[in-house]
Amino acid sequence: MKVVAFGGGHGLAVSLRGLRNCAPELDLDITAVVTVGDNGGSSGRLRAERDAQLPPGDLRMALAALADDDPAHQRTVALLQHRFALLGGSDRRAMEADGIPVSADSGAAGGEGAAKAGWGGVDRRIASVGGRHDPLAGHAVGNLLLLGLMELLGDPVEALAHAGAMVGARGRVLPMACHAVGIEADVRGGDPERPDDVVTVRGQHAVAVASGHVEALRIVPAAPPACPPAVTAIAEADWLIFGPGSWYTSVLPHLLVPELAAAIVASPAQRLVTLNLAAENETLGLSVADHLAALHWYLPQLRVDTVLADSKWVGEPDPVHRAAEALGARLVLASLAVADGSPKHDPESLGTALVPLLGSDR
Repeated sequence: MKVVAFGGGHGLAVSLRGLRNCAPELDLDITAVVTVGDNGGSSGRLRAERDAQLPPGDLRMALAALADDDPAHQRTVALLQHRFALLGGSDRRAMEADGIPVSADSGAAGGEGAAKAGWGGVDRRIASVGGRHDPLAGHAVGNLLLLGLMELLGDPVEALAHAGAMVGARGRVLPMACHAVGIEADVRGGDPERPDDVVTVRGQHAVAVASGHVEALRIVPAAPPACPPAVTAIAEADWLIFGPGSWYTSVLPHLLVPELAAAIVASPAQRLVTLNLAAENETLGLSVADHLAALHWYLPQLRVDTVLADSKWVGEPDPVHRAAEALGARLVLASLAVADGSPKHDPESLGTALVPLLGSDR
């Protein structure tokens, strides 16, 4: 069964781990199609300083999520996820003691977290603490590896396939477009001093942390060339899966690439949307039903078969039922969150919920 999962960052990673958990039972062929708009942290620095063809951070996280579980491959994953600390041994606590806001993106084992500063702001401060300059500080080894492979091979798809083989990936990772894109949004209240005005916010990180209400989302350029193997995978898929993840900066951008959007609409696959557990900064004030309405707003032709939501975090289910029905979908409620009560998806629970849904296609 061919499954294509769309997204980026931690949301896509948990979706891929959930799919891997049900892959043996359903014999899944998994393809991850990853956003390429990241301009924060290590990825942002590589875009700005090396003119990287693609921001590697979200691609690295998808590869790690699909990696084989054997110790040798997991050691390679640990290497790819390793993030260089400041030369001289400063650790996270020392950075914070120096007054440096250390985000999830800056931690040794962290990913490209939502708290990142705009392209590399946090990392650049780390790299120059106490007058010492360390250009490696804050970079993940995997980001540098992917950048090197893309420069060496000249083909990001081939580079990702090679990196996938290094970790024994149980699936493949593809970028949504052949080159990095910019993300910008019109945000009402984006300037705290003018709460009633609409301002344009540029850059994935800036949009992710912007206060106010996002009224329009765009990618720059408006029609980037889609990754051809991603278009083919969509056409051949049995299931297309959207979310969870940052709605405006990880999920919706796929619908803004014209070739990708056309392939999604034309695909004979069934479509499943996994809803977030809690609103992020970029979607504060947006109801669960509004998340579904946004899919229709940016791709009116999109039809969905199933909407999967956590029974505890969904809130009042009736508006979500109606929003799902407006997309042609049924709402399925399940226990998806981690046991400690925090708003995070548990990959094992997600996989358990996905088995009967994806298996119904057989």
